Amino acid sequence: MQTALDTLCPMHVVLDDTGHIVHGGPTLSKVLDEPCIGKRFLEVFELKRPRAVQSMTDLREMSGITLHLRMRDATKTSLKGVMIPVASTGQFIINLSFGISVVEAVRNYALTSSDFAATDLAIEMLYLVEAKSAALEASRTLNQRLQGAMIAAEEQAFTDTLTGLKNRRALDHVLARLSEYRSPFSLMQLDLDFFKKVNDTMGHAAGDHVLLQVARILVEETRSDDTVARAGGDEFVLIFHNTWKAEQLAEIAARLIKRLEEPIPFGSQTCRISGSIGITCTSQYDTLNLGRIFEDVDIALYASKHAGRGRYTFYTDDLRDGDVLQGIQAVS
Repeated sequence: MQTALDTLCPMHVVLDDTGHIVHGGPTLSKVLDEPCIGKRFLEVFELKRPRAVQSMTDLREMSGITLHLRMRDATKTSLKGVMIPVASTGQFIINLSFGISVVEAVRNYALTSSDFAATDLAIEMLYLVEAKSAALEASRTLNQRLQGAMIAAEEQAFTDTLTGLKNRRALDHVLARLSEYRSPFSLMQLDLDFFKKVNDTMGHAAGDHVLLQVARILVEETRSDDTVARAGGDEFVLIFHNTWKAEQLAEIAARLIKRLEEPIPFGSQTCRISGSIGITCTSQYDTLNLGRIFEDVDIALYASKHAGRGRYTFYTDDLRDGDVLQGIQAVS
């Protein structure tokens, strides 16, 4: 009989006439913290309803009535049961089921379909839960892939394909954000000197190689939270967040020019360039006007070119009164 009970109702206990547990189903044994054989049923389980039950004598009167139970161990798992007497032996069988959701029971005790009777509807629910979990996992995986693709596409849209630096679109995005939050910053515009000569005499492959080396130098000489962008051709823009001291900016500019003037090997040949830099800071302006800032840093850059290249110039209003501005207008 025990084999049949274990198969048909694996969540059951068999009590003797004194209320001691003489057998427990395999699933119940898996759920309980410790063996229950030989213990009184009411020592292992707390009977919450009917409340009138205080002893085995009272329990015998509950045959066929739904019992609301709770395990007395640390888990306090809720159960439901129905007790029937076995007349020929004087024993009682209590068939138990979870008084909590099957999903919660499976999660808490790592139960599988083999822990339930083959005809138990809980198996159907488990299949549904597994199907739902599989669908959710597939959905999560797809969402992660889509999110990854979106991030990659956005990163590609903001990245210069040759150098890996930010491009003009990314630069505009960063400046718009800084303008919105009124964050102080300094702007440095760099134009390569003698780059056209490299392209004309050594070819575009050499020019691309030079641009890659320039990008590496710019990244190495700036902080991770600064912005380095290739604005186009041989023009680069650097944004220094929360940096406006002239001494610090001058040191960075001088270091950049020194490194750019180091010979760049290309095969058996050597490329030689330099860099001209214009600098301006938002601390110079009462109101933040990006158009005016770019105009001013361009004037400062042209002043460096006009003064002989390979140098840096800070923007001042005086630059608008001299030959520099006239030179820019003539070029335009």
